[in-house]
Order: sequence, then C-alpha cells, then structure tokens
Amino acid sequence: MTEWMLVCSHMVTGSVRMFACFVLLSWVLSARAPGKKSCAACIAGAAGISLLLAFFALPDFYALALETIWITFWAGRIQKADVRMSLFVAVFYETAAAFWEFLFSAGLGIWFRSQKFLDPETFYGQIPVWLLHLLLLGFVLYFFHCPRISAQKAFASVSALAVAEFLGVITLSQQTVLKIPDDTIDMWTILAVILMMGVLVFNMNRQYEGEKELAELKEAQAELLEHDYHALSQAYAANAKLFHDFHNHMGVLRQFLIEKKYEKALQYLDELNVPVKQITDKAWTGNEALDYLISSKSTSARSKGIQFQAQVEFPHHTNIKNADLCAILGNLLDNALEGACQVPKEKEPFIRLTIRRINQMLIIKVENSFQKELKIHKDGSLQSTKEEKGLHGWGLKSAQTASEKYDGMVQTSFTDSTFMAVATLSYEGVSAK
Repeated sequence: MTEWMLVCSHMVTGSVRMFACFVLLSWVLSARAPGKKSCAACIAGAAGISLLLAFFALPDFYALALETIWITFWAGRIQKADVRMSLFVAVFYETAAAFWEFLFSAGLGIWFRSQKFLDPETFYGQIPVWLLHLLLLGFVLYFFHCPRISAQKAFASVSALAVAEFLGVITLSQQTVLKIPDDTIDMWTILAVILMMGVLVFNMNRQYEGEKELAELKEAQAELLEHDYHALSQAYAANAKLFHDFHNHMGVLRQFLIEKKYEKALQYLDELNVPVKQITDKAWTGNEALDYLISSKSTSARSKGIQFQAQVEFPHHTNIKNADLCAILGNLLDNALEGACQVPKEKEPFIRLTIRRINQMLIIKVENSFQKELKIHKDGSLQSTKEEKGLHGWGLKSAQTASEKYDGMVQTSFTDSTFMAVATLSYEGVSAK
C-alpha cells in the first residue's frame, strides 16, 4: 500500500477508535454522551496525529500516547468527565485496542497460514485493522440505539474482554503456524495481566466511590429527617399545649359568650386554631404524608416572606411509595426555599409547585425565584449555595435516585431569575387496600 493510503486509513480508523473511547467514557464514568463536538474532535485529532506520525516517521507508540492525551483533554472539556479517571480509562482503552488488533492479525494469519497479516504496512495487514474498527463502529451504533446501559453491565463486558485477551495470548503462545518472537508474546502476556489488573482496580475504585456517595446520601437523608422531625415536634408541642390548657380556654370562651362578645370569641378561636392549621392547613393531595409536607414547606416559605402557590392533581392508589414521593418533593421544595431565601423581599420571592398526571406519568414541577449566580459542577450538576452542603448539596441527587426507581428523572433549567426542577415518574395503578 502507498504511504498516503496508509495515512488515510489511519485517519479513518483513528477517528472511529477515539469516538468509541468517548462512548466508553460516557458509560463507565456516567459522563455526557458524545455528540457533534466529540465527533469533530475525533476527526481533527486523528487527522493531526496521522499527518504528524507520517511526516516525522514516528513509531506507533507515539500515536497511542498522543491519542490518549487528546481523548483525556476533550473528555474533560466536552463530556465534563473526571480528568484523572478519563486518563486512566483512555490509557487502558488504547492498550486494549492495540492488543485486539494484534490478536485479530495473528488469528487471521493462523487461519490463512500467512505471515502477511502481521505486517500493518501491507494490504493484508490492514484487513484485521478494519475488522476491529468495524466492530468498534458497531459498538458506537449500539450505544446510540440502546444508550441506557448500566455501569455494572458495562464493567462486566469490559472484564470479559480483558479475560478473553489473556486467553487469546496464551493460546498464541502454544501455536506453531506463525513465527511470532517470544519477546512479543511475553510483552502481550504482561500487558494482558496489566489490563486485567487495571479493570479490577477500576471496579474497586467505582465501588468505593459508590459506597462513599451512598454514605453521604444517607447522612443527608438523616439530616433531612431530623429537620422535619423537629418541625413536626414543634407543631405538636404547640398543639399539646393547646389541649393542656383546654379547660382554661373553654372558661374564657364561655365568659365571652355569656357577655355576648361574639366577635372576641371568634377572634379567640382563630388564635387557638393557628397551631392546628400548621399541621393540617389544607388537603392538597389526599395523601396525609404529602399534605403535611406541602403544608409545612408552605408555612416555612410564608414565614420568610416567600409567596407559595400550589396546583395539585394527584393520582390515588399508585405503586409509588410515600417515602420516595416525600424524598422527591421534600428535596425539590428545600432546594426552592434555599434559592428563594436569597432574593430580597422587595423583589417578591416566590415558589410555585405544580403536580400533574399525564396518562401514566406523574409530573412534579417546582419553580422558584433566585438571585445568586448558580455554580455548575464539572458533571453538569448544580452546586448548592448553602454553607451546609451536606443537607442540600445532595438534595437533587436524592430526588434523582428516588425518581430512577420509577423509570424517571429530575431535570433542571433556569432563566435570569427563575429556577425550575421537574421530576417525572412512571406509575401503575394498584387496588385500594
């Protein structure tokens, strides 16, 4: 093959290889899915690296190193992936791609009993290269056809490939058809072991991060529970005091009625009714837990000078658990209270709650006014403006976790002065007990 044909082949295969790595990063690191910008970065990177290697006649090792650096840089910029983990995955991905290219070449050489497949500078040597990259292209197409694969399934697939590489190189060490130097076999055997160790280390790190996040989430949920417990305790304490003084209140009311001071009697009754109204202000949904939650957040908002509006259309007898509904609604309302509290009273801060059902979908939308600049994490999530980040910093994550149990999600958006969080959940009707 001519030199320019090889350069063109390297450009195309390099583009496919790098884009497949972006897809892999979006799976195993839960980063953003690659799009047009990622595709453009792959094409530009592959073209530049191929021309650079051809012009300076550099060995293939430099291509692997340059592609790794290129992938890591753009994964952080475009996909908002963690740079350290992106570099880790990219290094092992490029090594594995070179490994499978060697296995394909050796496999075809054994099948056809020809050494030509081991020389990548020839037409026969390019056949295994293109076969590998056609499989990578199929992997990319599968990703866009079925993007919602779990990280656990992705890890299982990668682990199986690492074991297959090790078994493949062990098999090659026993064959007698091709003349493969012992040094080459030893090198790939060592790399196969390193790849399996890399997969193991990555999984251990993933489990550690998952356990750490779960612990922080449980801590945040405990703080939320304690916060609501204190609010409920205060309300019931006020109510207990009311019943403790029941006889005294009845005596005062009786005296007002004897003296025909009806307006004062009504005023006195209204004053006594305040602590009761804090607990059961309004039947918003017909669900006692949700009604208390909405009423308590409404009372909290109004006590801080925040307008609270609610429009509720709630389905009864569904498979959605109260604990999950309270986790979603409570966290969204807490997040809204945090944002609205930053708005000066003269600008009339507000919170608007909308709960609707559309077919078998439950939509929970919470809007609030805000003033401070929103801080965005590298993964696209919002950073809390509150100093106690253990409480609200995990609020949206807790709501997202609860929503995912019902094939749902939590999406956020904002304009110049309004922040909106929308939770969508799929539900099924159940018979009333």
